[in-house]
Amino acid sequence: MLPLYIWLTSAVLFAAFVLFVFAQAASARNGAQAAADAAALAAAQESRDELLDGLVTAIDHDENWLDWLTGRLPEGVGAEDAAERLAAANDATVTGFAPATVNGYPGYRVEIETTYTVGDSIIPGTESQRARAHATAVISPRCDIGASAEPGGPVELDCEGGTVEIDPREFTPEDLPDASDLFSVRLAE
Repeated sequence: MLPLYIWLTSAVLFAAFVLFVFAQAASARNGAQAAADAAALAAAQESRDELLDGLVTAIDHDENWLDWLTGRLPEGVGAEDAAERLAAANDATVTGFAPATVNGYPGYRVEIETTYTVGDSIIPGTESQRARAHATAVISPRCDIGASAEPGGPVELDCEGGTVEIDPREFTPEDLPDASDLFSVRLAE
């Protein structure tokens, strides 16, 4: 009876160690996905802020300033840096970064790799494995453009949070709501 007890105890301990390894891998994978999501959202939010800055400039100098309200992707100068900062804050590094378009909306696809490993376990080779993940975040307009009374005249925007009127002839940057009121940022995958 004692040999059977020893064998069963060993089998249960081995199964527990195997489950622990899978839990370590799942934890690393979840951490990687959280880092990828945060990095992609940071890139899109940075780009959204640049979009608002571009809109302010366009209202003052561009006849086609309404194009900016459709979510036309700005250059995204600081988007990659924002993604790298958020990835680093989540113990990861950006291994891939590219503009992306999802259902006509501009955004960014970010790929990351964790700076930490799965850790030591009973499965050989896992001690040096790092988790990888990717995410895509998009920028979409929250406002519909109403009809203008006259060319170059006031434009009424029907936004999810209410109505905004922009008159390019009497425009000041303070007339615009926050970027988050004009454009949403969300994960696409």
